Amino acid sequence: MSALEIVQLEVGLLQNLCEVIGCSRTGQAALVDPAFEVDRLLHVAEQRGWTITTILLTHTHDDHVAGLDEAALATGAVVRCHPVEVEVARRLAPRVEAVADDEVIRIGDGELRALYTPGHTPGCVCWFVPEPAAVITGDVLFVGSCGGVSYSGSDPAAMVDSLQRRLGSLPEQTRVYPGHDYGQTPTSSLAWEFANNPALLADTVETFRAYKGLPARG
Repeated sequence: MSALEIVQLEVGLLQNLCEVIGCSRTGQAALVDPAFEVDRLLHVAEQRGWTITTILLTHTHDDHVAGLDEAALATGAVVRCHPVEVEVARRLAPRVEAVADDEVIRIGDGELRALYTPGHTPGCVCWFVPEPAAVITGDVLFVGSCGGVSYSGSDPAAMVDSLQRRLGSLPEQTRVYPGHDYGQTPTSSLAWEFANNPALLADTVETFRAYKGLPARG
């Protein structure tokens, strides 16, 4: 397994952060959440001599898939997402496959692992890159905060489990690549987040609900 290069770009007017992830030896690459300004994302790949073979989705809220149809048409790439997100993704792209929890996706000589992380939506997936240790978190975890839990299908208890157990099981030096630039910096580390992020310091469902301004469970 070789290291993958991760290029992060801010796109659109909603401070979306998207990634182009490539293998320098083989030139194979992936896009994560092609939301807006797809031409810029594809240009990054073209500059490096990369070919987009895979599109990875963290979830299918509109602001994360607004450019999926354009990206899929331009690249012919296979879209991978949580099973409950497949129906929405197939409205936008012809080649969509469900990914299993902990399934490994190969990108050239490198790999990513799908982590089911429900809470923000039932079908959220974080994508873990072992080398170098990095995790693409979408709207599950931001720098200094986390995604909302008042959407249709949101579940605060599932969110706490996703944050504390799933992300908490990763190496503390893991670099965090969130879906929006809402923090002091575009990226951080899990070590910093667990020490400073109030969403992670609220480590029980009760304290998390209070952090989010939700009523206590009856």
